[in-house]
Amino acid sequence: MIKINNTFSLFLSAMLLSSLSFSAMAETLRLGSMPVGSGWYVGAAAIQKMVKESDSELDIEILARGGGVANPMVVNANKAQIGISNVATSQWAVEGMLLYNGHKATNIRSLVGGLNPVYIGAIARKEYMDENGFETLDDILSSGKPINIMMKPAGSNIPPVVETILALYNLDKQTIEAQGGSIIQVDSSQMSGLLRDKRVDLYFDTVLRGHPTITEISLTGDVEFLDMSDKAIAAFTSIGLTKGTYGKWFDSQTGENIGGDFGTHLIANASLSDEDAYEITKLVVENMDRLSEDFKAWKAFKREGAALPENNGIALHPGAIRYYKEIGLLP
Repeated sequence: MIKINNTFSLFLSAMLLSSLSFSAMAETLRLGSMPVGSGWYVGAAAIQKMVKESDSELDIEILARGGGVANPMVVNANKAQIGISNVATSQWAVEGMLLYNGHKATNIRSLVGGLNPVYIGAIARKEYMDENGFETLDDILSSGKPINIMMKPAGSNIPPVVETILALYNLDKQTIEAQGGSIIQVDSSQMSGLLRDKRVDLYFDTVLRGHPTITEISLTGDVEFLDMSDKAIAAFTSIGLTKGTYGKWFDSQTGENIGGDFGTHLIANASLSDEDAYEITKLVVENMDRLSEDFKAWKAFKREGAALPENNGIALHPGAIRYYKEIGLLP
């Protein structure tokens, strides 16, 4: 009986040691995304699934909150070790500019650039354009005539870009109001109603294929999608966006339009080990065909652009650099 108990005890000890060893091997990394139902949550879930199905000893836990503005700071504070972010907002965070009011995210690094474009676009009410003889965004903003502008509330990445654009036309909230216009900042649920009621003339927002608010607005046929003007391009490129062209994604478009691209990349805390950064970078780049089946936006990803400075905006993590050198994307 004693022999059986000793044998059983040894067996339990071995099982416990094995379990502890496995737990030690499986390192959990928190991945900052956005709330459940958002595009970035879908992308994060695709990464989590892909890592789980690989031979990796890493484990991904999704942080289902945050977004393009919050995620650089979440990763900087190591509340998430990796995160999805916009390239432009990561740059703002590193430099402590615009939305970040001098608070610098000095501990973030980029892993994979060029995941997908995210545009800022301009949409005008057609009747307003016709009544004033306007044809372009430049016509509107340089006219001195009353203009009612709609965009998301403070805290979104849209207002600082719009404010930077307006400044090149010597416009701000006070000047626009003095000219008889207004700047209206509301959430997406109110936007189509305001346009329909003719309380808004010009609307700035992020433009993505299938964007529900823009799809609803476009279906009325009473709006025009405008190319960003040369002045607007000069404004947003000065703060980290790039000039880009988005396709004819909505009914009211007559063709492609020029917008400003915020860019999207995968970032990491600088303290993430080089080995883990290398592994995550390799897994994402080499499994993008699978990932993009779950999150269609990532079909825009091109491997050759993953390490380009303009697609990352901030310094690459040493682990990512090691991987890109191995596959010939960095010298």
